[in-house]
Amino acid sequence: MSSDGVSAKHDTERRIRALGKWFHNMDLGGVSTAPEHFLGDYPGWIWRRLQPALPRDLSGRTVLDVGCNGGFFSIEMKRLGAERVVGIDSDERYLAQARFAAETLGVEIELHRMSVYEIAALQERFDVVLFMGVLYHLRHPLLALDLLHEHATKDLFIFQSLQRGSQDAAALAPDYPFAEEEVFNDPAYPRLHFVEQSFAGDPTNWWIPNRACCEAMLRSAGYEIVRKPYDEIYLCLHKQ
Repeated sequence: MSSDGVSAKHDTERRIRALGKWFHNMDLGGVSTAPEHFLGDYPGWIWRRLQPALPRDLSGRTVLDVGCNGGFFSIEMKRLGAERVVGIDSDERYLAQARFAAETLGVEIELHRMSVYEIAALQERFDVVLFMGVLYHLRHPLLALDLLHEHATKDLFIFQSLQRGSQDAAALAPDYPFAEEEVFNDPAYPRLHFVEQSFAGDPTNWWIPNRACCEAMLRSAGYEIVRKPYDEIYLCLHKQ
C-alpha cells in the first residue's frame, strides 16, 4: 500500500473512532467499523439471508429504512439499484455514522432524524419499507406498525425482530369466552415479553416477542406475510 493509501486508511480509522461505538459492522475503505461485534459480522449475516429473497434490481423503486442505524441496509438497497433510499433514526450519532459510511462508499442516501411515530410527516409512501431490528426498541410497537401501514408502505414491508420463546404458532379461534384460561398457558400463544429494566445491557430493549406474536402483530397491522427467508425475517405485502 502506498503512503497515500496508508494515510487514507488511518484517516478513516480516526473518523470511525470519532463517531463512537458502531452497531453496524461495515467495511469502509478496508476498515471494519465494529470488528468485535458480539453478534459476529452483524448485520452482514442477516443481509446474506435476506438478499436472495429480494428483487435483484430495485430500479425505479423508493425505499424507506426505519431505524437505519449506521446505514448498512440503506446502502445495500441503494446498491441494488433503488432510485431513492430514505433512512430515518431518532439517534443523531447513528445518522452521523450513516452519513460517513455513505460518503466513504460513494452511495447517495437521504437521512432524517425522526421517530417512527412521526412517519406521517414524510407525506410519502414507499415501494419498500425496511423495519429491521426496531420493534423491540419501541415502547409502543403495534402503534408503530399501524402508522407504517397507514402512512408509509405502498407495497413490500420487510420485518425482522429478535425473538424468544416458542417457535410454534398456535392455531387460534377467532374468539374465546371470558372463562377461557388454558389457551393463554400455551407457549405457542402470541406473547410479547416486557423488559422493565434492561436486556443485553440495553435499556431501550422494551419488548421481546415470540414467533406467534410477530406474525399476529403483522397481520393485525394489515400486512400479509408472503415469505419467511429466515426465522426472524418476514416479507409482507401491504393489504388495503
